Amino acid sequence: MKILLIHDYGTATGGAELQMLALRQDLRKRGHDVRLFTSSGLPVANSQILSDYSCFGITNSLQVLSQAANFSAYFNLRRILEEFQPDVVHVRMFMWQLSPLILPLLRPFPCLYQTAVYKAICPLGTKVLPDGSPCNDPAGIACLRNRCLTQSWVVLMVQRQLWLRWRSAFDVVVALSYKMKAKLEAEGISPVEVVHNGVPARAMRPPLSTPPTVAFAGRLVPEKGVDFLFRAFAPVVAQVPQARLVIAGQGSELAALKMLAEELGILANITWLGHVRREEMERHFDGAWVQVVPSLWEEPFGNVTTEAMMRGTAVIASAVGAQPEIISEGKTGFLVAPNDVSALTAALLRLLLNQNLAEQMGQAGHQRAVTHFSEDRRTENFLAIYEELRAKYQYQLGWT
Repeated sequence: MKILLIHDYGTATGGAELQMLALRQDLRKRGHDVRLFTSSGLPVANSQILSDYSCFGITNSLQVLSQAANFSAYFNLRRILEEFQPDVVHVRMFMWQLSPLILPLLRPFPCLYQTAVYKAICPLGTKVLPDGSPCNDPAGIACLRNRCLTQSWVVLMVQRQLWLRWRSAFDVVVALSYKMKAKLEAEGISPVEVVHNGVPARAMRPPLSTPPTVAFAGRLVPEKGVDFLFRAFAPVVAQVPQARLVIAGQGSELAALKMLAEELGILANITWLGHVRREEMERHFDGAWVQVVPSLWEEPFGNVTTEAMMRGTAVIASAVGAQPEIISEGKTGFLVAPNDVSALTAALLRLLLNQNLAEQMGQAGHQRAVTHFSEDRRTENFLAIYEELRAKYQYQLGWT
């Protein structure tokens, strides 16, 4: 089968990008002819473009203009489609770089849209208000009234109108979770299938040893809830002075978080790894008794959760977004309400004071990840959708 993957970025710098690169690799291993088309935008300076084709991309303040109308994406994709003639087109992110101008070109092809964020129903892709609360308003004038958008409002409303006009180019939308599917369908997006992100298979980490260690991986930004984790970890240190917290990530809140850690008296218990490659992070996290995902917003999925489970690490997560679908409560970890400091502290203590429980939950999480969240499972799910779309088009064309 000839498959064209389309994504805003062709670098190995973010979760969505890594998913597309891994999917291309998995499909090629199965004998399919797979090409990846992206912009040349670099979300991280000096990163490498790994796609097969690319067009103009920009990551400065003018990016908002190319989000609405990237003519380079249109003309390059038109040439690629004419030359490659794919059996199926699989689009993931396209409204940060490639723009809705590409959509009319996709009409003659079986095509799916795998949305990794809420861009289809929210210009910012988050469906969250500036104060961190969920947004229940349809996109439009409410984006201006709620101060989600200011100077960029006009351009992003143009983008939205183009998306609404041409979104029928997609035969099916694929969400990352059933929670995401429900939110999309509530705003008129259908039909919606669900395919969870895949995580590379690996062996269980070595048996746990002291000191009791907590891990966190993610951007250091307010919505990730790292301050929530710190406030819950401080009472843990009072009872388990040898407890360690390992932080992998960087972001705008780094300085503020270090100040908070000092105020709480836990700075000496924290190791700051900064931004590290996944292989290095896994080596540091192999000794973690538990990984915490304290997000305050409804993330569509949560790759760090499945990565921790595949490693064999118990997980405590905020009960938001897709986390209740991923974690088996009481078996692979615990779910707590976002910003419920006492609940998170209690869950941490249950694991850090009971090494056997941490081992059992880690082993159960590993088995669940292998069964439900592997890259193989993800790829097979997409192949089933590709075949269904191709068969539908062949039937419509009168083929047998």
